[in-house]
Amino acid sequence: MSSRIAIKGFRFDANSSFMRGAADAPPVIRDALASEASHRWTENGINLDAGECLFDAGDVFPKARTKEFDLIDSSITSLLAQGFYPLSLGGDHSITYPIVAAFARVYPELSILHFDAHPDLYDEFQGNRHSHASPFARIMETGMAGRLVQVGIRAVNGHQREQAAKFGVEIIEMKDWEQCASLSFDTPLYISFDIDGLDPAYAPGVSHREPGGFSTRQALDVIHAVRAPIVGADIVEFNPRMDIQNLTGTVCAKLLKEIAAQMLANSQE
Repeated sequence: MSSRIAIKGFRFDANSSFMRGAADAPPVIRDALASEASHRWTENGINLDAGECLFDAGDVFPKARTKEFDLIDSSITSLLAQGFYPLSLGGDHSITYPIVAAFARVYPELSILHFDAHPDLYDEFQGNRHSHASPFARIMETGMAGRLVQVGIRAVNGHQREQAAKFGVEIIEMKDWEQCASLSFDTPLYISFDIDGLDPAYAPGVSHREPGGFSTRQALDVIHAVRAPIVGADIVEFNPRMDIQNLTGTVCAKLLKEIAAQMLANSQE
């Protein structure tokens, strides 16, 4: 198996509304992935060290006099053109908008599965239409995704409920969660995983801790149940400055492994 999944880090957190630090996450996740405390076999039996399954495409940093979203879009566009499935490491959640913009040009019928405590559907937040609280408003208003399913949600307000109704977003609030088997997709799928979708007991290294979320096991079960072709993914909003003994970094590495394995397995079905 040749390299198919490209890990790309985006060292951006300028659109964070409360606390910076997510820009530090990509190298911490890589370190956890490479740790000798574990290995690269996944739960579905794929060895990510075999056949160059993973390609590390490096990190993108802010550049003076260059628009950050243009850098992100062009980076993902280049990887897609080379035949890779990009798996991006953030960074704050605003990076998902330019990433999906690149995907939408290749996959016009794209669905998104979004793990988060928050819907991130604000039309604008604190005067910023590109806030990390707004990426899915931008994605849906421009028609980049035909379907958006949000899971783990437990911090939704009136405005975001109106936005969800406006854009036809399927919000499955955590209080209503029963099982993942009912989630099905019949188009190419992009997974966006905000780490605060997990309960802070499992992932304390986030800027916006919201109790009552998924356990790591529950989130993995959702990922393992996906049968649609997963063409890309991101893991965002991990803030190492808030972590405890690299617990969250280790969780991010585990999610990276299992999402990558599902991307490889589903592409062969």
